[in-house]
Amino acid sequence: MKKNMGRLIRYILIIHKLSGQKKYVSAEDLISYLNLQMDLRGYEVGISQRTLQRDIKEIADMFDVEIKNYRGYGYYIADRIEETDIRYQELLLNFDLLTSMNQVSQSVGYIIPEHHRPKGIESIPAIINAIKEHRITEFDYILVRKGDKIISKRVKPHFLKESLGLWYLLALDEHDALKAYGIDRMRNIHVTDTTFKRDDSINPDDLFKHSYGIWDDPSIPIEDIELSYSPLDGKFVKTTPLHSSQKILADNDDEFRISLRLRITNDFVMALLSRSASLTVIRPLSLLKRINEIYRNALKRNEL
Repeated sequence: MKKNMGRLIRYILIIHKLSGQKKYVSAEDLISYLNLQMDLRGYEVGISQRTLQRDIKEIADMFDVEIKNYRGYGYYIADRIEETDIRYQELLLNFDLLTSMNQVSQSVGYIIPEHHRPKGIESIPAIINAIKEHRITEFDYILVRKGDKIISKRVKPHFLKESLGLWYLLALDEHDALKAYGIDRMRNIHVTDTTFKRDDSINPDDLFKHSYGIWDDPSIPIEDIELSYSPLDGKFVKTTPLHSSQKILADNDDEFRISLRLRITNDFVMALLSRSASLTVIRPLSLLKRINEIYRNALKRNEL
């Protein structure tokens, strides 16, 4: 198990290194980096040129990431996408946490796990297997917004997505419409022996390009948004951007101002309210009115 995990971490490390600011990385620098990072993680070192070549081939098969060697310059990722670079950095972090948690005796005094972990994560391995093997999956699903009504679903699983600390299954439903299902609301999951043809035309990088969180309703227009925060709150918004489209317009002693371009969903509005103490909505007017209505209703409910 540790050997397989180490190999997978090595793949992510290679992608991580080649996703840095330097476009090309020599074989010597890449092998040195891998040996150092694997040693830090408690894995066997001594990676050779031959091992590197084999890893690069397996990375192409497993992650569909093509790594090329430009003679005289070094290795590089062909057709790099910024959002993909960020996703692999997050994946590496998750693997580091996972392996640290597995080494209980060494990490128990250093890592504090979250107390309110989401339900359903024990089903993730079965769901991943269903996605990889293209198997129809059946389950009961709880409709929280409809009084916890339970419906039966039979879907074609395509992707697993993490959003705001929760996991979601992205699958084609009975009408071949792509829907998101919260893992925490899925019950009696059954991966059938029936296979299906995967729709490879679905581009995961485009699915939530203009959305915050998991909610992506095409009927909601994509809008230009401008927000202002206090300099203190701005430090946090700068460190953890609200969206990939975030651009800094002002960063001084008076304010931290940003622009964004995305769909204004309930998830996005809730995220704005988390720093409402210093938030000023510059535009659009519709968002300002929406926030204002939430404030007014909250004041009525909490009137002294």
